[in-house]
Amino acid sequence: MQSQLKIALIQADLVWENPEQNRVNFSKKIQSISEEVDVIVLPEMFTSGFTMNAEKVAETMTGKTVSWMQDLATRKQAAIIGSIVISEDNNFYNRLLFVTPSGTLEYYDKRHTFTLAGEHKVYTAGSKQFITEYKGWKFCPLICYDLRFPVWARNVDDYDVLLYVANWPKPRISAWDALLKARAIENMSYCIGVNRVGIDGVNSEYSGHSAVYDVLGNQMTDIEPNKEQTLLVTLEKRHIETYRNKLRFLDDKDTFTIT
Repeated sequence: MQSQLKIALIQADLVWENPEQNRVNFSKKIQSISEEVDVIVLPEMFTSGFTMNAEKVAETMTGKTVSWMQDLATRKQAAIIGSIVISEDNNFYNRLLFVTPSGTLEYYDKRHTFTLAGEHKVYTAGSKQFITEYKGWKFCPLICYDLRFPVWARNVDDYDVLLYVANWPKPRISAWDALLKARAIENMSYCIGVNRVGIDGVNSEYSGHSAVYDVLGNQMTDIEPNKEQTLLVTLEKRHIETYRNKLRFLDDKDTFTIT
């Protein structure tokens, strides 16, 4: 188990519905990370932007982007996380991929599809929460709109890091800021949010505000809004243990079952 984890947050603009060009752009950004890192986090639908034209950009689990992630994870010796459009069994999924340096591939399908944009009409919603362990740290990765639903993120598994990849639009960015902080506080975990910047193909604007919060809700990062940027932050296992042992708020959590 590592006592520290170094995380790279890549806040980037996305080329609309162009997986090949997005892979090229992210390859350059990832290769430019000069320090050793343990985890690299990319935005939601990082190969296409938040598109409802799923058929145009969809890939399979043996497609080019999965192979690209596995190759980069091996070369950088870091786990790579981000969501893409996946076609499987005649359904489309907004699927988060968690790829490790050994080539291990795990995934999470977005539970809460964004009805305001019609995502529920195009993409099949996931039904299972995903908790994974990497280097002795337990991660709960989720996707964008999931952030508005605290029950789905409730820390009943003693995870260490709650993580959101997103295309969260500028007009509602104050909600993004507030909810990331709230999720960290209520779950006594680190909370990471990686959002995109720029304007997409349907004229939605994104301002970033990617951030990391500690278990007390203190913001640990300072990424400039509206700007492409890669930021490194180090998480400390001791920080989690100290405050969970001192405050023990999670001992009083409610018991429930999600159906």
